[in-house]
Amino acid sequence: MRLVHATVFALAAALLMPVVSGAQGGGQKPQEDPNRKVAGGGIMAPGWMGKVYPDAAKKGETIKNSRFEQKGNAFHITMGPPGIYWNPKNTATGNYTVKATFREPKQMYNHAHPYGVFIGGTNLDSDQQSYLYCSAYGTGTYILRGFSGTTVVQFSGRKQVPHEAINKFGADGSVTNEVGIRVSADKIECLVNGTSVGSFAKADVVGAGKLASSDGIYGIQASHNVDVIVTNFAMTKG
Repeated sequence: MRLVHATVFALAAALLMPVVSGAQGGGQKPQEDPNRKVAGGGIMAPGWMGKVYPDAAKKGETIKNSRFEQKGNAFHITMGPPGIYWNPKNTATGNYTVKATFREPKQMYNHAHPYGVFIGGTNLDSDQQSYLYCSAYGTGTYILRGFSGTTVVQFSGRKQVPHEAINKFGADGSVTNEVGIRVSADKIECLVNGTSVGSFAKADVVGAGKLASSDGIYGIQASHNVDVIVTNFAMTKG
């Protein structure tokens, strides 16, 4: 009987092994791609600055590993490590909306990378940075996150949030979404294509260990390894 039980157990284990291996390495779960280093990197836009996320900075990566180029009224962003870009003259206070149109000509990997706008930027040139960003993915999802110092604050949760207003990659591999953030007296909203895809009470977003203030510098955020064209970047009051 012991031999029979052992044989049955061994056979069952053998049958299960391919399923486990497939789940880990068969492409069901996309593997994280390493940050690339973009040739000819740097910031080619008068008055603009940039910085990488804290984790990338710890590895010695800099914003020079990506390329941010202004072409007329558009910005062409080719990211290595993830980061943000801003012009110190671009500030907003009170009630306002910041938005821009993002066109990703082609999905570069087997999983999407996000990009969007940020607000409330303070101490951006230090480890005491604070800012909040809304970003969209070409798979029809969004995130609302930010940094308090070197800590990531995940206002919309750890997972991407789907919404029907967010455009997905088309048959040609491209996608275009208008992404924005609207600040009002009592709430902060993540906007995609003119629709509020996520609304958050300002009291839950602004405070100690979260966003220092909704007033501050606004700019552009992009995840690692994306290639995206940004147009219609603007702030409107009210």
